[in-house]
Amino acid sequence: MWWWLVFVAIVSIGFVAFTGAPYVPSKRRDVRVAFTELYPLSSADVLVDIGSGDGVVLREARAYGAQAIGYEIHPVLVAIARFLSRRDPGVRIHLANFWQTAIPQETTVVYTFGDARDIARMYNKVQAEATRIGHTLQFITYGFDVPGIAPAKAVGAHYLYTVAPLQGGQ
Repeated sequence: MWWWLVFVAIVSIGFVAFTGAPYVPSKRRDVRVAFTELYPLSSADVLVDIGSGDGVVLREARAYGAQAIGYEIHPVLVAIARFLSRRDPGVRIHLANFWQTAIPQETTVVYTFGDARDIARMYNKVQAEATRIGHTLQFITYGFDVPGIAPAKAVGAHYLYTVAPLQGGQ
């Protein structure tokens, strides 16, 4: 029986590795800098975390009063994040593939740890979502900047992009 659990864990980790960025735990101190110096997060914000992992970014967003919504494709990480965030009704974590998910209308900030392979695609998805919901989104990336697009601001390994809706929905 234990070998079956090991097999399932290995297959699910392999699946996640091919469909998204690897799990890299966020450091609270780095996230705090992003939410103070890069983009001052407040209770007026609704933050969406792409690949929310264990939920550290979500819980830090709540410390600034923001509503926090995470999308994670790995079921074990979703379970961990839900357990660690269980006492906070302002944190919602969804087992979902972000590429196939529409963000909530009230979203103001999208946060991600991308990778070189997917960061431009993530920016395009955020652009499409800004156009769909009809308002500007702040896009915070950790670890990688978006090739060919100048960030509005950069602090350490975090980059901030202001993503306006495209005219005519294009």
